[in-house]
Amino acid sequence: AGKDKEDVVVPASGGRYDVHLKKRQRVAVYWEEEVSEVRRCTWFYKGDKDNKYIPYSETFSEELEEAYMTAVTQDEWKKKLESPSREIIILHNPKLMVHYHPVATSDDWGSTPTEQGRPRTVKRGVENIAAEIPNGEPLQIDHLVFVVHGIGPACDIRFRSIVQCVNDFRNVSLSMLQAHFKKAQEQQQIGRVEFLPVNWHSSLHSTGVDVDLERITLPSINRLRHFINDTILDVFFYNSSTYCQTIVDTVASEMNRLYQLFLQRNPLFKGGVSIAGHSLGSLILFDLLTNQKAAPEEDERSEEGARTTASNKGVEEVKEILKELELSEYCEVFEKEKMDRQALFLCTEANLKEMGIPLGPRMKMLHYISSKREMQVCFLHALCSSRSCQYRDIGLGQVSANYPQLNYKPTIFFAFGSPIGMFLTVRGVKRINPNYSLPTCKGFFNIFHPFDPVAYRIEPMIVPDVEFEPMLLPHHKGRKRMHLELKEGLTRMSVDLKNNLLGSLRVAWQSFTRAPLPALEAASTEGEGEAEASTEKQPDTKAEEPPPAVKEEASPINVGRLNGGNRIDYVLQEKPIESFNEYLFALQGHLCYWESEDTVLLVLKEIYQTQGITLDQPLPGSQ
Repeated sequence: AGKDKEDVVVPASGGRYDVHLKKRQRVAVYWEEEVSEVRRCTWFYKGDKDNKYIPYSETFSEELEEAYMTAVTQDEWKKKLESPSREIIILHNPKLMVHYHPVATSDDWGSTPTEQGRPRTVKRGVENIAAEIPNGEPLQIDHLVFVVHGIGPACDIRFRSIVQCVNDFRNVSLSMLQAHFKKAQEQQQIGRVEFLPVNWHSSLHSTGVDVDLERITLPSINRLRHFINDTILDVFFYNSSTYCQTIVDTVASEMNRLYQLFLQRNPLFKGGVSIAGHSLGSLILFDLLTNQKAAPEEDERSEEGARTTASNKGVEEVKEILKELELSEYCEVFEKEKMDRQALFLCTEANLKEMGIPLGPRMKMLHYISSKREMQVCFLHALCSSRSCQYRDIGLGQVSANYPQLNYKPTIFFAFGSPIGMFLTVRGVKRINPNYSLPTCKGFFNIFHPFDPVAYRIEPMIVPDVEFEPMLLPHHKGRKRMHLELKEGLTRMSVDLKNNLLGSLRVAWQSFTRAPLPALEAASTEGEGEAEASTEKQPDTKAEEPPPAVKEEASPINVGRLNGGNRIDYVLQEKPIESFNEYLFALQGHLCYWESEDTVLLVLKEIYQTQGITLDQPLPGSQ
C-alpha cells in the first residue's frame, strides 16, 4: 500500500501532463519537454518589489513548520532560523515573520533580488493569498485537432515553440466556448476541443544536415545566415525528394502516434479528428491528404454518382446547345442516342447523317463543334492528368515521395496563412476540377490575414472566370471592426456624391445647350423639361449605383466540392492599427493566427456544426 501511494501519477492540464507525486515532477505526455518541479507549498515569502508570494522548498518549509510549532506551543518567539542559502528568518510573533535576504541573487521561482538588508514578509499557509487558481478544463473531449507548424522552430513573433503557440490557441478556444456556446455547455451537450501540436522540424534537423550546412556557410553576417539555415531552407528541404520523405514520414507517423496515445488515455473518446496546418505545414498536410486512399466501396459509390451526374448534366447541355442553334426539334433524336456534350463534340458529319439530321442543321452543328472544340470539358470524377485536359492533376509537380496513410479520416482540414495556391500554380496546376474533393476529408477551410505575405487564395483556381471576394470572417463580438464599417460608409458616401454631382452637371449642361424658348411657352414646357431630366437621370443613376455588386455578393457562388460545396477562402478583419501600414504589419499578419479569436471561433463553429451544435447567437455575415 505504501508503494502504491508513492507511485501515484496524477493527470494534469487536461491530461497533457502527468504529475509523479513521489518524484515531485511534472512530465509532458504528448511531446518532449523539460521536466518541471512540482512543489507542495505551505510557507511563502514576498519582498517589497515582488508582486506574488514565492513558495519555500519543501524541506525548508518543514524546518519552518517545526520551529513555528515549537514557538506556538512553548510561547517562545524571536526565534532565528538559518535557511540553506545562509539567509536569516526571524519569527517575531504569529503575525510578524520576516526573512532577511542579504545577498542579491535570484532563485528559480522568479523572485526579484531585493535591496541588501531589506526584509521580506514570511507567511504560513495560503489564506489571504491572491493566487489565481484556474478552474481546470472540462473533462469531456468532443473533438481532437492536430496542429502542424510551418518553417523553423519558432512559430510566432515572440519566437515561441509550436507547443506554446498551440497552448494559446487552446486557451482562446476555452474562452470562446464559454462566450459563444454557453447554452450547450449548460445543457452538458459539449465539453471542449483538444488541440495537440505536431513537430517535424527537430526530426528534419537531427538528420545531420545542419552539420553539412555549417561547413559550407560563409562566416559573414553570421546570425542572418543561421536564421536562414534554420527557417527559410525548410521550404527547399520540402522540395527535395530526400528530405521531403523525411518530413512527410515524420508528420504522418507523429499524428498516428499521437492519435493512438490519445485513444489509450481517453478510451471513452468517440469524437472526430481534424487537422490544421500553418504556413508550410498546411502544404505538407494538403499533399498528404491528396495522396490518401479512400475505402474501395466509397470509390465505387463516388464514381457511380459522378457518372450519373455527368450523364444527366451532359444531356441537358446538348439540349441547351440545340436551343441556341434553333434546332430544338432534334432534341429527341439526341436523347434517344444518349448523346451528351462530350459525345457531340466527337461527332463527324457521317455520324450526324446516320442519325437522320438534314444537311442544313448538320452544317450548323459541325460549325458550332469546330468553333467550340477547344472549350470541351472533361467529365471525370477526379482530376485528369492529360495535358490536353482543362484540369491538371492536383498531384502534378509533387516531389516524388511515398506518402504514408493516416489511421483516421480527418473531418475538416484548416489551413492558416497557407501558400497551397501558390505551390499548386508553380507545379503547373492552373485549375482545380470543381468535382474534386480530398479522398478522405470532406471539409477544407483556407483562413488568412489580409496582409499575410505568405497566404494565397484557393477559390480562383476553381472558378477562374468569376471575380469575387473571400468570405469576411465576422468579428467574435458580432460585428465588423469600426474602422472597416467607417471605410465602407465613406465609400458609399463617395459613390452617392459622385452620382449626385454627375447628375447635376448633366442637367446643367443639357439646360445650357438646349435652344432658348419663348417666354410664353416656358410655363407649358417646364413640366416636360423636368420629366425629360428625370427620365435621363434614371438610367444613369442605375448605372452608377452599387446594387449590382451587392446582388452579386448575395448570389451563391459554386466553388466546387473541395469543401462540400461551401466557401473555402476566409479572410480575417485587420485591426485598426494594422490598417495604417500594411507593410509594417505583414510579418505580424503571418503569425497572428495563434491568438486570433475570430480564427478560433470559426474552427469551433465548423467542428461543432458537424455534431449539430450551433452558436448561441449567429454572427452577422457568417455562412
